[in-house]
Amino acid sequence: MNPIESMASATTRARVGGGGRVPVGIGGRVRGRGPLALPSRGRSNVRTARSAAAGETAPFRLIQHKHEAWWFYRYLSQVYDHVVNPGHWTKDMREDALEPALLHVAHKRRLSPLKVIDVGGGTGFSTTGIVEAGVPAENVTLVDQSPHQLEKARKKPQLKGCTIEEGDAENLRFETNTFDRYVSCGSIEYWPDPQRGIVEAFRVLKPGGLACMVGPVHPTHCLSRFMADAWMLFPTEQEYLDWFRAAGFTSVKLKRIGPKWYRGCRKHGLIMGCSVTGVKGLSAEGESPLELGEMAENRQTKKAGWFTTLLRVILGSLAGFYYFVIPVYMWLKNLVLPKSVKFT
Repeated sequence: MNPIESMASATTRARVGGGGRVPVGIGGRVRGRGPLALPSRGRSNVRTARSAAAGETAPFRLIQHKHEAWWFYRYLSQVYDHVVNPGHWTKDMREDALEPALLHVAHKRRLSPLKVIDVGGGTGFSTTGIVEAGVPAENVTLVDQSPHQLEKARKKPQLKGCTIEEGDAENLRFETNTFDRYVSCGSIEYWPDPQRGIVEAFRVLKPGGLACMVGPVHPTHCLSRFMADAWMLFPTEQEYLDWFRAAGFTSVKLKRIGPKWYRGCRKHGLIMGCSVTGVKGLSAEGESPLELGEMAENRQTKKAGWFTTLLRVILGSLAGFYYFVIPVYMWLKNLVLPKSVKFT
């Protein structure tokens, strides 16, 4: 029994009984007080695209749509590894974020190699980290909706042998109980329904498997909050925890990460600000106990026209540009101010 399985075995039996599915109300909230009913604080924070459609006040999030994100990365993919990663997603951060995924366990203990899926892996930066952690490339599957990002990934020699294909994080083509590890880094911010994507993570994992999700955190600074909400999804830390628990994961933990030159400052939000992990219990074979109904995009009767899409991409990109300036500002601040000064 691997360490994830042993950690999960006791809690799973208590929390997932009989393989039943938990009914949900509007917005994916859990109803009643069954085995997976969350505390009242948790239930109130579990939000999906359906809650916004039902009339709740929601930010613009101009790029939190698959169609707009496809066009956004059509051009950003050209400079992603050289412009985006140095300011938001460094190699040190990647190693720190993937450490809770325990990718090295099988390699160090000479067990059967793990089977890993990297969802929304884009140009393969996070996938490279998975391979460097000791997972054989032939056991790694990289999925992304952007063919332009994947084109960059296929050219990386470190990823030779990996399965690289287009796919939808909210509707993965893989069979239930397929992977030992689910990894997703910098993708959730573009998911129209983040709860659905995490439910899919639960489904494709084997019992005892572990999911690791790395993503942005919501800012508290007023200008940064406005820009973040105009651009894409920046969840709160509590929302990540709620989504994982609602999907059926146990032993859910959150680890804060960030660029070293930020000196722990989080008020502006971070594009890569936390690493969240959860375990699919040994007795939880099958799909998530959380039912969500039809996908939000399938319920839309009217598709956005080309002008609306273009306008959203342009305005969303302008808001996103703010987050290319912030790392430079923080880097200069770190360069000028004494090391004894803490950034708050």
